[in-house]
Amino acid sequence: MATAISLSLSLSYAQLRTSAPRTPWLRRVPTSGSRGPFPRLCRRSLRVSAAAGASPLDAGSPAWDALAGVSVFTADTSDAVPLRDLWDSTEGVAVVALLRHFGCFCCWELASDLKNSMEKFESAGAKLIAIGVGTSDKARILADRLPFPSDSLYADPERKAYDVLGLYHGIGRTLFSPASAKIYSRLDSIKEATKNYTLQGTPSDLTGVMQQGGMFVFRGKELLYAWRDEGTGDHAPLDDVLGICCKVPAT
Repeated sequence: MATAISLSLSLSYAQLRTSAPRTPWLRRVPTSGSRGPFPRLCRRSLRVSAAAGASPLDAGSPAWDALAGVSVFTADTSDAVPLRDLWDSTEGVAVVALLRHFGCFCCWELASDLKNSMEKFESAGAKLIAIGVGTSDKARILADRLPFPSDSLYADPERKAYDVLGLYHGIGRTLFSPASAKIYSRLDSIKEATKNYTLQGTPSDLTGVMQQGGMFVFRGKELLYAWRDEGTGDHAPLDDVLGICCKVPAT
């Protein structure tokens, strides 16, 4: 399995070298910089509250404001829908999980874990929204083969949500981040989740494979939790995410 992972990463690198890149996305962004209105956080995860000393750019509703005009596409019908319309903007709780892309084997593992945790999130009153880089037809590959509920899966081919939420992008993060080493402790989980895996889910625009993911918890317009993957497979701990959802006061 470790060999398969190395081969998959090598293939992604070879594909990137032979593809025509979009110049703006090939810049290496420093940790203190930002592609969108949010700075890169020194801490990987952040429970967002004034009491916790959160950055003012992550506290409150700036994340919600930044998502204005960002649409994603449904996996099953390819319809465009404003991302902010996917949950109640008053008190609705949403877990927004941004996968790297639909051809990422680590993202199949994350999608499998999310699917297995759906009942727990629903019991906590939270709606799960999974988004991946690529088109709706790529999303359907994951939905059909994993499988994963297509009504909770969305495509972001231009990575707009990733951009405004300040998620990492670049070859270094994708292939050489020390944070990616944790995947080797999850080989059995990855193997189980990728029984029906195929590279066909990889986005046509191969610069998309350099995108890192993240996870965010909103209550209405308020951002409660933010996690930005430092490298491939550096996923948010779902127990922590569920814990945030369970602590949200019932309305």
